[in-house]
Amino acid sequence: MKILFLFIDGVGLRPPAVDNPVNPEVCPTLCRLIERHAVPIDACLGVEGLPQSATGQAAMFTGINAPLFMGRHCEGFPGPALRNKIAETNLFLTLKRRNKHVRFADAYLVDSADELVPRRFKSVTTVMALTTPEVISTLDDLFDDQAVMQDLTRETIQDRYPDIPVITPEDAAEQLFSLARANDFTLYEFFQTDVAGHSSDYARACDVLRLYDRFLTTLVRFTEAAGITLLMTSDHGNIEAIDERGHTRNPVPFIAFGPREAEIRAEVKSLVDVTPAVLKFI
Repeated sequence: MKILFLFIDGVGLRPPAVDNPVNPEVCPTLCRLIERHAVPIDACLGVEGLPQSATGQAAMFTGINAPLFMGRHCEGFPGPALRNKIAETNLFLTLKRRNKHVRFADAYLVDSADELVPRRFKSVTTVMALTTPEVISTLDDLFDDQAVMQDLTRETIQDRYPDIPVITPEDAAEQLFSLARANDFTLYEFFQTDVAGHSSDYARACDVLRLYDRFLTTLVRFTEAAGITLLMTSDHGNIEAIDERGHTRNPVPFIAFGPREAEIRAEVKSLVDVTPAVLKFI
């Protein structure tokens, strides 16, 4: 079974409210998937305080209760102890050992994965990808439409790379789908939702969600036709409560759409269950 995993940063579940842009008028496809194909899962993992990116993503991609391991929720980029734990065991590494074809679709603006190694600050997904460098997408891949920018449209890199044309979110969906067809497991990370959530700007949040929803609408149509299972979840809440600058303790959606979706959803109750579920069904 082929799996396309969409990690969307900072999207929790919350009832309709005037400060919740995650609603059918703004992002109808996302809301339809949440309503029909999702279960709420726990992002707090039994640790006090607000869930954060480093430990939330580490839990998602290792199956380890990272906040419990660290004794707290850790924000931003993982520190040495958490980086070492991610490097020891992660989804990419396990899939490689099973001889699965894996791709991290987000383009790094580098010529080689070697350029990422000395960086002082590395995201969870970067630490994970560096354990299996062959999964990493570079500038050449982006030029060849074999990778997707974290902003979908490439607009944020026009000042540095004017020769890389701007594309529509629908184009980005088509490119990601091509990668998903060619691999057993493909990951795409989108963090503009978390950035917009921290801005406390409702209009900005709506713009980001509308853009992503256009991408998602096209992608869902392609994956359904091809029989590819689409998984999607988040590391913590944020954008669903735009009046709050910080993260939330709300549950996050775990979406499974496609072959064996109900079986997959039944396996996942919290972030630590995501990686085991992928490994069980791929």
